[in-house]
Amino acid sequence: MTGPRVGILGIILESNRASPVATRDEFASLYILEGEAILSAARAPDTVIAPEASAFVQMMDATGAWQPVPLLLAACHPHGPIDGALMDQFIATIADGIDKTGPLDAVYIANHGAMVATNSHDPDGDLIAAVRSSIGPDVPIIVTLDLHANISDQMADAADMIVGYRTNPHVDMIERGEEAAAAMRGVLAGRADPQMYLVRTPMTPASVALLTAQEPYGTMIDLGQRRQAEHAGAILNVSVFGGFVFSDTPDNGVAVVVTARRDKAVAKALAEEIAAFGWDNREKFRRTLMPVADAVSRACDTDRAPIIFSDSGDNPGGGGTGRTTELLEALLAAGPSDLLYGSYYDPPLALNAHEAGVGSRFTAEFNTLPGTPYDSPVTCEAEVVGLHEGDVVGRLGLFAGRLMHLGPSAALRIGGMTVIVISDRTQTADPMFFEMFGLDIADAKTVVVKSRGHFRAGFRPWFSPDRVFEVDTEGLTSPVLERRQWQYLPRPVFPLDEDVTWSP
Repeated sequence: MTGPRVGILGIILESNRASPVATRDEFASLYILEGEAILSAARAPDTVIAPEASAFVQMMDATGAWQPVPLLLAACHPHGPIDGALMDQFIATIADGIDKTGPLDAVYIANHGAMVATNSHDPDGDLIAAVRSSIGPDVPIIVTLDLHANISDQMADAADMIVGYRTNPHVDMIERGEEAAAAMRGVLAGRADPQMYLVRTPMTPASVALLTAQEPYGTMIDLGQRRQAEHAGAILNVSVFGGFVFSDTPDNGVAVVVTARRDKAVAKALAEEIAAFGWDNREKFRRTLMPVADAVSRACDTDRAPIIFSDSGDNPGGGGTGRTTELLEALLAAGPSDLLYGSYYDPPLALNAHEAGVGSRFTAEFNTLPGTPYDSPVTCEAEVVGLHEGDVVGRLGLFAGRLMHLGPSAALRIGGMTVIVISDRTQTADPMFFEMFGLDIADAKTVVVKSRGHFRAGFRPWFSPDRVFEVDTEGLTSPVLERRQWQYLPRPVFPLDEDVTWSP
């Protein structure tokens, strides 16, 4: 086979500093792939791996000859810091693979970008820098990252181009993987000499303020895309990273990364313009949440259009436990009807439901295992109305076309509520969490999901933005940042500190 030899690798983890350490078992529960297994997964019609990585491989396949050199691709559900020894092992495996495979013409890295380790604030940067050390200064490295990435100087210095998602909820991962492949082809053909410039601001908004259909974050992204078009090919990519405040690192902060085709001064000017625009509009990053009492009252009011609530303090997609019961207890006490609630991560409860069988009534015990202070036990009588092994393919939004292994799952009817219980800690961002039990979302007056924002895309056919409400619940992903003790955020920083001053 002819064509460029391109290394493929990535370690995907979004780290919430307050969540438990991510071990090898947590990664193995999603995927750890090496060698040809990476290519097989990337080329499969339905795959568990990150869509951007699959899209990169398929776009390279479609655009000419190449020699993929798959090294290591691993991912974990959002969790705490990665175990430092495990991260060192992953990096060593990649470096050893590069040494053994011989010279590479380029490297593609699929990371998330908001990882921390027990021994490093910046394992994403450590990985990119280690790859740079292994391949030398002249081999191009192109990286794709989630828009919640925390961009460090080390990451920007070691890579040639960083491509971030442009949508939140994330629905453009395939396009970003294809963009990275197209850019790789262009660089290897000598059509570009990427020049990247980073501007990081002292703003660390909560994730609920980073929806790309709203101001000011979406406006920053739109400004970047307009300016890129106006530059008539001089700009290769504009990425605006909202960051992930719960990583709690010195590199947190809304960041703008602009890659010029050849002229770094052009990238610098545009990055500074976008960053300054965001800073001038920083007050728009504040969000108001619905109190729990108001949400319960609204759930009990049936003389209204259907609505959906986000249990925002407990988003498994941001490192939440998926087990907090504050909102559940309040709803159980109020007794609303026609309500779907998903999804509780509670393997022992799911197993008990499977043992009881469909049609059986049993005493449902939530949180029999130790958890955080927010994961208080709840006991109630429930009827098993559905059972599933949890192997499904996502249908809409973030999980569309992706294999999900949710493990033994159950639908429990508790009064007028149907509560979904799963055995894999995953945010409820897709209608399949309910539909796998034959439940019709259109029949519900109220839907409650343990998800921060990605559910907006998955449930958009039923709930327009004016019918979506974020509830102020406690948990490891509470958007009320003042409630948390921060260790490493750069201070002063907006919105935690008053009178923050900054200019590019």
